[in-house]
Amino acid sequence: MQYYLIIPAHNEARFISAMIESVLNQTLAAKKIVVVNDHSTDQTEQIVRDLAQKDSRIVLLNNLSDAVHQPGSKVIRAFEKGLSAVDDTYDFIVKLDADLILPQNYFETVANHFTQNPKVGMVGGFAYIEKNGNWVLENLTDKDHIRGAFKAYRKECFEQMGGLRPAMGWDTADELLARYYNWDILTDESLKVKHLKPTGANYNRDAGLKQGAAFYTLGYGFMITLIASIKLALRKKRPLLLFDYMLGFYQARKNRKPMLVTPQQSKFIRDYRWMKIKQKLT
Repeated sequence: MQYYLIIPAHNEARFISAMIESVLNQTLAAKKIVVVNDHSTDQTEQIVRDLAQKDSRIVLLNNLSDAVHQPGSKVIRAFEKGLSAVDDTYDFIVKLDADLILPQNYFETVANHFTQNPKVGMVGGFAYIEKNGNWVLENLTDKDHIRGAFKAYRKECFEQMGGLRPAMGWDTADELLARYYNWDILTDESLKVKHLKPTGANYNRDAGLKQGAAFYTLGYGFMITLIASIKLALRKKRPLLLFDYMLGFYQARKNRKPMLVTPQQSKFIRDYRWMKIKQKLT
């Protein structure tokens, strides 16, 4: 199978060489590797430029967005710029963060999953972080959710759901929309991805408000938002985040923030969320 990689990168000079090396060493090679240097103020651009001179598959694009880290929208705007550098002659497309080290067989395994099951629309592994010299699971999400750091989309699924939403919550919206269009989401525990920078390291309180707003724009409603907020705050071991999430939800509802999904998709999302909640209670 043929695939493209799109890697948004903002001030990733510490990690991006190792990341690209892990991509170049894959047992199934990428057709093109597009790195979108998004307003970096370190040596990210020069490092990628040097690597591109050694391998023609690497393409460097510069994106002059706001230098402030904006959860969700900034990274997807950079991803969208990367899409402009590829054509549609691919079987799957991958959004990658720049602070990862992938196992050598990562994309060969992903391709095998797509090949073996035509209903699979998205595939991903699991993130591991280093603690006391050991690599342990970065347990921030359910095991049936693919982390936004390494998402592979079958072409037909990606096109049917209209690409990615440039907003906080994009990496939940994409999976819910994929399910709305009857695609399966597959996570593979054998694919252990080393995540070199802790999730949320650059986020401030505004990220919590944006997360709450994302729950609103996905059509969760009050009760599902409350349950999701409690769960997320406890998982991050920061219970006070609950108040930021709920405040963000109320502000988005008061200001009638534009929805990320249609009314029909919103109803599907609520029904699906309630189904998952009931499954966990029984």
